[in-house]
Amino acid sequence: MRFAEVALLALPFVVFVAWRLMAPSVGPPRVLVIAVTGAVGAMAVLLFALWYEEAAPPGAAYVPAQLEDGKVLPSQVLPRNGSGR
Repeated sequence: MRFAEVALLALPFVVFVAWRLMAPSVGPPRVLVIAVTGAVGAMAVLLFALWYEEAAPPGAAYVPAQLEDGKVLPSQVLPRNGSGR
């Protein structure tokens, strides 16, 4: 198990060294730079979209989906009443 963890940690570094040894050019290909820039931009957009996503209020109760009389009732978030729980 420990070998797999070390291998997964070292994999990006090994790939980078292999890439530098096999293609010792001045810099990365233009396509790679464009792809990485696009991926980082997409992650930033998703981060902001999730940041502003409507969230449940603090103290709300989540009720999971339930099966009643052969029908699936969807999950829902209910505000808690002031009964102490």
